[in-house]
Amino acid sequence: MAKVTNKAIFSSRVFSINYVTYPTNHSVMKHSDPVQQGRYYKLNFVLVQPKSGGVFECSNCIINLFDRVYLFRPDKYEHSVSKIESGKRVLLSFALNI
Repeated sequence: MAKVTNKAIFSSRVFSINYVTYPTNHSVMKHSDPVQQGRYYKLNFVLVQPKSGGVFECSNCIINLFDRVYLFRPDKYEHSVSKIESGKRVLLSFALNI
């Protein structure tokens, strides 16, 4: 599987910002992200959509704007990204654990 590039812009115990690039042939299997305590939120901005594939799926998104901006609870709901057939998927991800 192709390698994901994850650049941490900011990181603390409660809040983080990451710039993530998913290359061609990458996919993310359905999963949830458990946390030890509190509530975990992610706000993802898709900066570059792949030419084909790379579709984000979440069993319960709080916000989904134009399949480009997603607010969801990765600790409570399963989420995944289908295989990127062509191009790359680039996102700016904000995570908050409160």
